[in-house]
Amino acid sequence: MQRRTKIVATIGPASSSPEILERMILAGMDMARLNFSHGTEEDHRARVETIRGLAKKLGRTVGILGDLQGPKIRVGKFQEGKILLKAGDTFILDAQCSLGNQERVGLDYKELPQDVQPGDALLLDDGKIELKVLSVLGGEVQTEVIQGGVLSNNKGINRRGGGLTAPALTDKDREDIKLAARLGVDYLAVSFPRSGADMDQARALLHAAGGQAQLQAKIERAEAIDALEDIIAASDSIMVARGDLAVEVGDAAVPAMQKRMIRLARQMNKTVITATQMMESMISSPVPTRAEVSDVANAVLDGTDAVMLSAESAAGQFPVEAIAAMARVCTEAEKQSTLPIVERSATDPVDRIEKAVARAVIHTTLHLKVQAVAALTQSGTTALLISRSDTPVPIYAMTPSEATQQRSTLYRGVYPVAFHHTHLEPAAVIAEAEAVLLKLGAVKKGDLMLLTMGEPIGKAGGTNTLKILRVGEHS
Repeated sequence: MQRRTKIVATIGPASSSPEILERMILAGMDMARLNFSHGTEEDHRARVETIRGLAKKLGRTVGILGDLQGPKIRVGKFQEGKILLKAGDTFILDAQCSLGNQERVGLDYKELPQDVQPGDALLLDDGKIELKVLSVLGGEVQTEVIQGGVLSNNKGINRRGGGLTAPALTDKDREDIKLAARLGVDYLAVSFPRSGADMDQARALLHAAGGQAQLQAKIERAEAIDALEDIIAASDSIMVARGDLAVEVGDAAVPAMQKRMIRLARQMNKTVITATQMMESMISSPVPTRAEVSDVANAVLDGTDAVMLSAESAAGQFPVEAIAAMARVCTEAEKQSTLPIVERSATDPVDRIEKAVARAVIHTTLHLKVQAVAALTQSGTTALLISRSDTPVPIYAMTPSEATQQRSTLYRGVYPVAFHHTHLEPAAVIAEAEAVLLKLGAVKKGDLMLLTMGEPIGKAGGTNTLKILRVGEHS
């Protein structure tokens, strides 16, 4: 049984060598994430070139995701590197302070005093420390410590309930969008978008820089939940970024939100990655906890396209083992998949020919014992549409486009295949496609397979044909 759920792994100091990257690909990495918060252009370029080269050597297709840093809503630095805050202490967040001490600390985000008011709860270091705003005097936010702890340099700040006005795209992000275009990444993740307009702006900047990457919205602000449909409509993909989101909306609210986001993305024919602390213990342990196994499995059962490793693969001691563990859990969870393989007539009206063909494919897999679906495609759209219903039949995106091959590494249940047909007659093209799948071991003679294509062959345009084939009759 082929694993349908894809694995995204963040590349960092623990996973930059060719030896480790090769083992990660062999263990099941489908997409590599480059975190633009860290590293130089030379670092990222070297990683892209290494990954592309290794994938070619191994006969695999591995996508590349570039992830923008987004606004730095953080405290500044301390004279001693860190302090200990106790409940009941008073503490000042001071936009003018250069080096912090026990009484106050500076702010990377100078606009914080304009964004808060007395009574607001500020959560620092992923919610480990809670401050209550007492008053705002000029550039000073005077607070009381509600929940104390150690506060060190550059820890993040969230406001419970959201409402910080930092723009989604910073000057650094604008430069990194140009970098993403130069590197030719397949997906570009936008951090902290609040609306579809933020995604539209990022897309315009990417296209102006010559980039053609798919845009992914990281859902991590409370405001993004209110604008979820607008953001998904403006994006090609979303990421359920559970870290900052949990701090803003409360950790107990996130599991239900995760299910809603995955369901909505699939209904709107977009892809979705579930991320953050999925196998956090594997930073220092060769095996995951039972809770982590359940977390990954539940994301698979929810219908996510991909699950993601962050520090586990970027800085952990066991990056290869973490991928292998994730692959095992995904494969086992898929055996118990509870997603209905049904036609979504109410939520996904058939308004394009490609959708009609995809709907026919899904319907046919319900009633015939089909071994494989071959989607002959230029853009990958038909393969994506078929994958939005969780059919267990493998979908092969057979395309001459390298960009489409790499993009489809994120589609659940879709396997990219390089396919350059040498004829224009449909029967000859079908025979070539069958030969490729036979060579891959995806089908054998006598099997039923479905093939989608656009006719006339060689003419640009969408898929308009579905053929039900008995393998061997056209070779």
